[in-house]
Amino acid sequence: MERKPARPPAIDTADVPEDELALTISPASVVYLIARAKEFAVKDTLTEPDPGSNPTDDQVIEILEDHPDDLVDEEMEGFINGLGDDEQIDLVALAWLGRDDYGAEDWPEVRQQAAEAHNDKTARYLLGMPLLANYLEAGLATLGYAVDELESDLLG
Repeated sequence: MERKPARPPAIDTADVPEDELALTISPASVVYLIARAKEFAVKDTLTEPDPGSNPTDDQVIEILEDHPDDLVDEEMEGFINGLGDDEQIDLVALAWLGRDDYGAEDWPEVRQQAAEAHNDKTARYLLGMPLLANYLEAGLATLGYAVDELESDLLG
């Protein structure tokens, strides 16, 4: 039995009509969410709940800890909830595409499935994915978006 490679080879999307690969969400918005999700994913458990010292003296180490008053999670949830339904559907479809379950030629079908599954819990669903940043990044790349270029333009 032949094993499936961990990452399928790049798919030629020349036969897929361009409008079927189009996103309703701007790629820059996805890259912004990817950056925030990466920031959230590297948080460590809280070791000192009330350090009582100047953050500079502690080399600002608490920024890497998951404090209860940390707003990154709320910021991402608010960002996703502030998107239109079509943009939320794109995010879910990109995450599914990035899991390597589908190829670029499946985008219209994946997006339709995401549309059928869409509800008011999209933000919680996406933020519950431990590898959200990786999935979104891979989803964009599968559709032919140069994520590195988008990141450098955004962070420029």
